[in-house]
Amino acid sequence: MANIKSQKKRIITAEKARVRNRAVRSELKTAIKHVRTAVEAGDVEAAQAAANKANRLLDKAASKGVIHKNQAANRKSGVQHMVNAMSK
Repeated sequence: MANIKSQKKRIITAEKARVRNRAVRSELKTAIKHVRTAVEAGDVEAAQAAANKANRLLDKAASKGVIHKNQAANRKSGVQHMVNAMSK
């Protein structure tokens, strides 16, 4: 454990951020899983609705700095590609 007061504070702050980031990443994985299950079930409307929700969560995570903006863009592209391939 650190002796310096500012370092003690940084340890606490970093732990809060770690827990929050982990929760956001887990939420992203769940949202993308919902898209996959809707695509596998063949439900176009549900897949598009799940994709819209996942895209919104990805944008929010990127704006908060949980994931990089390019990673968010790549994941959004992949999610939408799954839905688009289904409707053809």
